[in-house]
Amino acid sequence: MTREEAWDLLTEFNKEEFHLEHAQIVEQTMKYFAEQLGYGEEAEFWGIVGLLHDLDFEMYPEEHCVKEQEIMRERGVDERIIHATASHGYNITVDIKPEHEMEKILYAVDELTGLIGAVAIMRPSKSVQDLELKSVKKKYKSKNFAAGCSREVIENGAEMLGWELDELITRTIEALRTFRD
Repeated sequence: MTREEAWDLLTEFNKEEFHLEHAQIVEQTMKYFAEQLGYGEEAEFWGIVGLLHDLDFEMYPEEHCVKEQEIMRERGVDERIIHATASHGYNITVDIKPEHEMEKILYAVDELTGLIGAVAIMRPSKSVQDLELKSVKKKYKSKNFAAGCSREVIENGAEMLGWELDELITRTIEALRTFRD
């Protein structure tokens, strides 16, 4: 599947700017981690997984990570993409466990990119470029801040990767700095 084909599929099921932007943020974050973790030859594939991970969320929020499998299979999408995208709903909407490092990254950064983005918007610069770990950690501890971003999922993702939470947050900030203001 090409990036263009993935975008066409995504925009068939997603129209809201927020969802399209989130998909692109996760896509770029995934590509960054592919490069950083020695999977550079698969960076485009990792990006497509990031782009499509919430394919069904806008139209089928009650069937998230379930309906997208059906949609993708009907379209003949690679089973690796289907498994990877569905696995980010592990223990939430599906029992498909993230196995590959790529799937663990997706699981960990999906919620985290949203939380970091919310912290950045609150800053005078409205940017991740000058965002520090301590600022994210302060807001992270406030359960009412970006309440839709599951701290439990973020922490489970860090654990799956064998990383400390601070490392996951720092590396994700670094990823966002490569393509966000």
